[in-house]
Amino acid sequence: MLNVEQNTGNHPRKYICEYLLGSEKISPGNVEHALRLQAEQQEPEKIGSILIKLGYVSEIDVAESLSSQLNMPFVDFARFPKNLDTSSGISANFLRKNRLIIIDEDDEKIYAVLADPQDEYVMQALHLFSGKVVVPHIGIPSDIEAALKHYSEEIDAGAEAFSHVSSNFLDDVEQLKELAGEAPVIKLVNQIIIRAAEGGASDIHIEPFEQHLKIRYRIDGLLREIQAPPTSMAAAVVSRIKIMANLDIAERRLAQDGRFRQRVRGDEFDFRVSTVPTMHGESVVIRLLKRNQTHHEFESLGFSAKQAQTLREVLAQPHGILLVTGPTGSGKSTTLYAALNYLNNPERMIITVEDPVEYNIPGINQMQIKPKIGMTFAYALRSIVRQDPDVIMIGEMRDTETARIAVQSALTGHLVLSTLHTNDAPGSIMRLIDMGVHDYLLSSAITAIQAQRLVRKLCDNCKEAYTPLGKIIKRWHLDTLSADGNVTLYHSKGCDHCGQTGFVGRTAILEILPISDAIKKQILDNADATSIRRCAAEEGMETMIEDGLRKSLSGITTMGEVLRVAPEFAE
Repeated sequence: MLNVEQNTGNHPRKYICEYLLGSEKISPGNVEHALRLQAEQQEPEKIGSILIKLGYVSEIDVAESLSSQLNMPFVDFARFPKNLDTSSGISANFLRKNRLIIIDEDDEKIYAVLADPQDEYVMQALHLFSGKVVVPHIGIPSDIEAALKHYSEEIDAGAEAFSHVSSNFLDDVEQLKELAGEAPVIKLVNQIIIRAAEGGASDIHIEPFEQHLKIRYRIDGLLREIQAPPTSMAAAVVSRIKIMANLDIAERRLAQDGRFRQRVRGDEFDFRVSTVPTMHGESVVIRLLKRNQTHHEFESLGFSAKQAQTLREVLAQPHGILLVTGPTGSGKSTTLYAALNYLNNPERMIITVEDPVEYNIPGINQMQIKPKIGMTFAYALRSIVRQDPDVIMIGEMRDTETARIAVQSALTGHLVLSTLHTNDAPGSIMRLIDMGVHDYLLSSAITAIQAQRLVRKLCDNCKEAYTPLGKIIKRWHLDTLSADGNVTLYHSKGCDHCGQTGFVGRTAILEILPISDAIKKQILDNADATSIRRCAAEEGMETMIEDGLRKSLSGITTMGEVLRVAPEFAE
């Protein structure tokens, strides 16, 4: 279903002749002649176009008839904008190719004049590009083409100017800085940021290539490409972002990191900027972090009641290590922040060591590591143990020294929270042993290990239930995982609410491995990850794949989504 505001009724385009006949614009003989010519064409034209070419009717006759037929406003040339506004992110090439003009735009709607307002492809593409409801209007094709020709001259002139700057910016940084501060570039960058924030994107990717500039949003874990400005504007766009992040625009040989803060539609965001040099310019990635959004309850992150209770019991321990594991982008930091918020009270001294500090939490001392000046994770940890903390959060265990200090801190009476890049909970033990931490220290220091992934949540407006094949039920034991024994899965259909994707938001699938006496014995016996997993399952641990399948049976996500993010468990 298209996200289009219109009242077309049930009048197919073929009734255009009836409207023209009823208004006495043409005769029955004219219609018969046009239909005969149409039938002889290998690729038939629209009947209205044929009638115009034959001279039986004018363009305005056809446009006015369509307007009446479709109950859609007619817009004449006098109401067209004098200049083309490219801030919408819709390219001039797209406008020219599809013969349409944007006449107005607000926060929710985009108003377009089209030569063919019943072209569903164009309407859907316009909705996807803009992210707004399309309000179509009818225009005369020749008027639209004339206006677009006028716009093209301006666009080409602007592109030529940017092209000149782009080819010489290495020698004229001041000129590039001046252009980056001009209104069109500022407006374009702001629109890119605003649309990313409104669309729920976690990252913005700006990537220059030889023939084109690519802009992509990461939404619900997947990258989606949007319409980008001309390649000639890449240098000015990147420079604008670097100015906002207080980076050196003259330095294009080295990677740079920065950040800035901006309010979008009433919400305050932190934007982390990373630039790296490539063959065709600088690639930029902007991470979007919404402020004041860290006070999550575990259940809202995807924890079941049992999992949340297990984690709270772990956090109630006065000392030990809680490890949260998973690949990049699996929500580890969000889980740690939720844990910190749960622990945060006046009776506890909490210190974090992060790279970078993603969210500011009142009441918690947060440290940013700075490797360039020697402020590493290990150095910071050696310092903060003298600050009398009760809880220490380490952003990531990256090296042997950091892991060893963390273990020592846990053994000396501190509760330590940290992350580790491993696929599953039992594998984390093997990873730490490989890093040089002794098994007898691990068995004493680690309290629990949590592994997680993020899956997309089904859109509640359009998800549909179905019964899977018997071999699927048998392969994954779905009948035993179902709460009532009935096996029903769900898939996405796509609607306007979810942008035709079928998904809205993400949730976690996870497993929590408490380090029991039996698990400690496995560690001391040098058992492999498979043996530890088997022992944990015997003690009642629900695996990540089981958690994901339960969420699939509950209609939260799809089985395909679970296997997409955790393919190693599909063996």
